[in-house]
Amino acid sequence: MEPSEFQLRKFVAPEFIFGIDARKLAGRYARNFGARKVLVVTDPGVIAAGWTEEILASLRSVDLDYTLFSAVTSNPKAEEVMVGAELYRSSGCNAILAVGGGSPMDCAKGIGIVSSNRRHVLEFEGVDKVDIPTPPLICIPTTAGSGADVSQFAIITDTGKKVKIAIISKTLVPDVALIDPVVTTTMPAALTAFTALDALCHSIEAFVSTAHSPITDVHALHAMQLVTANLLPTLKEPDNMVRRGRMVLGSLQAGLAFSNASLGAVHAMAHSLGGFLGCAHGECNAILLPHVIDYNFESMSERYLEVAKSIGLNVEGMPPANGKNALTSFLQQLIREAGVPYCLGQLGISRDDIPELAKKAMNDPCIFTNPRQMRQRDIEAIYDKAF
Repeated sequence: MEPSEFQLRKFVAPEFIFGIDARKLAGRYARNFGARKVLVVTDPGVIAAGWTEEILASLRSVDLDYTLFSAVTSNPKAEEVMVGAELYRSSGCNAILAVGGGSPMDCAKGIGIVSSNRRHVLEFEGVDKVDIPTPPLICIPTTAGSGADVSQFAIITDTGKKVKIAIISKTLVPDVALIDPVVTTTMPAALTAFTALDALCHSIEAFVSTAHSPITDVHALHAMQLVTANLLPTLKEPDNMVRRGRMVLGSLQAGLAFSNASLGAVHAMAHSLGGFLGCAHGECNAILLPHVIDYNFESMSERYLEVAKSIGLNVEGMPPANGKNALTSFLQQLIREAGVPYCLGQLGISRDDIPELAKKAMNDPCIFTNPRQMRQRDIEAIYDKAF
């Protein structure tokens, strides 16, 4: 039998340009992709920060027409995707450009799916359900955490069922990501923290996923080092471009890792929780992460201890249980210092909601690559501990 590190694995990633002023290449890339008219997907916050207008100016500089769609809220809704897809069609667009955080980028991916496949976006939940490739997609992330700019995931909220669905397909990998640390400098502190902790969860879950590989491991380990070393300093010095650049690099590497290794119970449970409450995704992840590690640890102790060493904890020679406690304590302290709530009770749910949340988490695709098999009662117990 071949060694596990040589088992067949697929790795997909877009072309990406990383560095200061990458955003200014938007018009050139849209022209290279044969765009005649571009649907620009963004949100009111990104418009207010001034970044959307910069991108529109880049399109105008190469004489490209565009239509602006900004009716995107946090945790993008299926209804918003369908409105955007109708605007794409009625405006005669043939390419999509997303500028913003995970919400505009995921919405843009959903618009692309619907525009090509002519079906409701909720019909594509799950893995490899997108038959026809989407139109050319350019992503310009303005946050450092979602990884949507390089991933094959789109997360869309089904408001009728109050749950987030995951659509996973290599057709959702953008054609190019223009990753520019400058645009992250306008993020408020809370958004900086939430998105960074999302990236941290991406990296840790990818590293312990049952679908991890030596290639995803490299990205995951470096991502968790970058995020843990730079999050608190970035919150103290939000205009420090070196810190911002490292956070964006951490988000990029975490995105490459989880897009190919998938995720686990933290994300499955966070999708259920976020769809139910409408709260920030990174916030949900952060609260759940230490408790899921506690549950998973016995199934992947060596890799969790490698996580601990990677982020600078001295766990060499410790009994595994002590190493686990050192890791979860460190994460809880980081979460608190970043100003994020550290228990579910602070988000406004009741314990009576737990069975329904757990049922929905069991149906999330991310649960299948969790390192320890789960039953609904296991998920209920984790939610209860996180309360």
